Order: sequence, then C-alpha cells, then structure tokens
Amino acid sequence: MYPFRLVVGTRNEKKLRELKYLFTPYDVNLSSLAEIPDSIDVEETGTTFQENANLKASQQALHLRQWVLGEDSGLSVDALDGAPGVYSARFSGEHATDESNNALLLEKLGDLPPEQRTAWYTCHMALSDPLGKVHINCEARCYGRILTEEKGTGGFGYDPIFEIPEFHLTFGELGDTVKSILSHRARANRKFVPQLLSLINQLQ
Repeated sequence: MYPFRLVVGTRNEKKLRELKYLFTPYDVNLSSLAEIPDSIDVEETGTTFQENANLKASQQALHLRQWVLGEDSGLSVDALDGAPGVYSARFSGEHATDESNNALLLEKLGDLPPEQRTAWYTCHMALSDPLGKVHINCEARCYGRILTEEKGTGGFGYDPIFEIPEFHLTFGELGDTVKSILSHRARANRKFVPQLLSLINQLQ
C-alpha cells in the first residue's frame, strides 16, 4: 500500500511545499488540490480552526473518494482580541494578498510597543477517510510578536512580520530548517504523524 497517498486540501503551493518538507522522512505521497482537476472548493464556514479543518478534510474526501488532510491555520493577535484568527487569509478583504494583509495588520497595531504586540499562530490538522469520516484531529500553536515592519523574504502569509522573540528573527528570516522545528505547522505535524502512521499500519 506504500507510499500512502494523501491529498492536502489546499491549492496554496507554499503551504504544500512546507508540508512536503515536514513529511520528507515518511513514505507518504502528498498532492495538492491544484493537481486534481475535479477537486471542489470547500466554503470555510467554521468559527474555529478545527471546524474549518474538518470541513476541508471531510467534504473534499467525500467528493474525491480519497484520504484528505484538511489544514486550517492563522494568526491571532492579543491586541486585536484574537483577530484575524480564522479570517487570516482574507483579513484585508475578498481579494486579499499576503502584502495587503500584512499592511492592514501593521496599520491596526500602529505604534503599540513590543510588549503589546504579542501574537500566536495556530495550526489545526484533520484527516478524513474517503467516506468523509474524520479520524484525526490535532492542533498546535507558536507564540511570538508582530514587528512594525517586514523582515525577510522567506515563508508566506504573516511570516515577515511574525518574530520569534528568542531568536530576534521573523519566520521570513529563519528559513525552512528552523521553521520546520518551531512553527505551528511543524508542532501540529509532530502530533499528527504518529497517529497517521499508526492508522496506515492498521490499514495494511
């Protein structure tokens, strides 16, 4: 049955690349929705990362009749009462880009001092079987703070303004190797993979 084929419920190539990097040690073949012509768009109507991840996983799996990893992630800022949260990708509107989202966030935080710019990334992963039943749910966070300007060109999303205080560097500066250890997605993946491998063994 190896390699185990797993569809990632996203068309975001940067997110897929990051996940492929995390899955490198395992015999799992990841593909994105961009590679599957008959994939559907799942409306993210959930109010939590878990609800959205489950929707992405179960609805897509049921449509494709394949195992699907639904992943939902975003940034929450203390000074904005947890916003943008589940609306991180579309924070600046329907046609939002990473650049417009970052600009709006910096504008909203204004000249707040560093101690009032605390934030965290959340990643939730959900795995659905081809019948739409979710077998795995796991979530993790990574804490940091928002700078007053972008630094670094790596990563995506809010990475250039999200600083890890212990390193005094943003995810945009730290690169894939460090991010693959510290990030919210990496932390969630470390919870997800053992459960996935156990499930694969049961299926064989």
